[in-house]
Amino acid sequence: MSNPTKAVRGRGTASNPHNRFAPHLSVAEDDGWHQEVPPTRATEVRSEQARTIITRNQSPDVGFDRSVNPYRGCEHGCIYCFARPSHAYWDMSPGIDFETRLIAKSNLADRLEVELSKPGYVPQPIALGINTDAYQPIEREQRLTRRALEILLRYRHPVHIITKSSLILRDLDLLVPLAQQRLVRIAFSLTTLDDELKRVMEPRAASPVARLRAMRVLHEAGVPVDVLCAPMIPAINDMELERMLEAARGAGAESAGYVLLRLPLEIAELFEAWLAQHFPARAEHVMSLIRQCRGGKANDSRFGKRMRGEGHFADLLAQRFSLAARRLGFARRFEDDGLDCSLFAPPGQQLSLI
Repeated sequence: MSNPTKAVRGRGTASNPHNRFAPHLSVAEDDGWHQEVPPTRATEVRSEQARTIITRNQSPDVGFDRSVNPYRGCEHGCIYCFARPSHAYWDMSPGIDFETRLIAKSNLADRLEVELSKPGYVPQPIALGINTDAYQPIEREQRLTRRALEILLRYRHPVHIITKSSLILRDLDLLVPLAQQRLVRIAFSLTTLDDELKRVMEPRAASPVARLRAMRVLHEAGVPVDVLCAPMIPAINDMELERMLEAARGAGAESAGYVLLRLPLEIAELFEAWLAQHFPARAEHVMSLIRQCRGGKANDSRFGKRMRGEGHFADLLAQRFSLAARRLGFARRFEDDGLDCSLFAPPGQQLSLI
């Protein structure tokens, strides 16, 4: 059943669109016994005993083949989050359930050690927290990401992290020795420099200033950092692209990338409702530009097209990014990680003499 769509401070959405896997659809009807009972918006966290921790990926659009996600759902509440539809698999809505009903993989450390120690395991960089942010607010208490980093450091296994949280600075004592062995890169997702836009678009994520400060601290400590301007939303934040790249470069980012907004499955409904609520005068124009980039639809899931789009607006965005990146002197491609897989050594196993 959908919740009222009145804005809830601190949450990306107030609605719960129908779970596409549920066999029944509930619709609220006024029976004359109306009473004001505000819906619960507190965060609930339940534990899961995961059978596997390392997820394999074969998409040609992303630069990694395996990932580890400590959490299902994300309290950051980003309205555009591509992971929202995955919550339907757990019989929950991609709407406010995704932000408030979270799942922590409490046995992550044990399972990660088992999988890394399997005979014949061949190391490649692990992307940590790609589906949902590994440093979302519940990480302060759960500490699953920190445990994963402790294991990866002990095994000398390379790792990528993409985050929009300044909480990552808590783990500087692990990230520095990883960086010294060329075992880690950190990419910060930067979507805006406008605090008010950040507040309504990704309500519980760190402020732009906090992200840039975290980048600078990591860079000065010798931890390589990159920036990912994602997602770029036509007529909402695309006009900030060059300024975001400049700010990130000034904070020490070595490479940069961007992704055009994607609206798969339930995200399209959630995003259009968000537009109508926060940008009613621009809503129709924004969706028109998105459809121009997506072959007349709200989304295009084709490999090779889904991250960048096509058409005049998408081409112009690509040109703007390329020119700005060249002007600012970003020294490397975002996809080139430069991480060292040769140091991998599970504790107790003899090192190769070759």
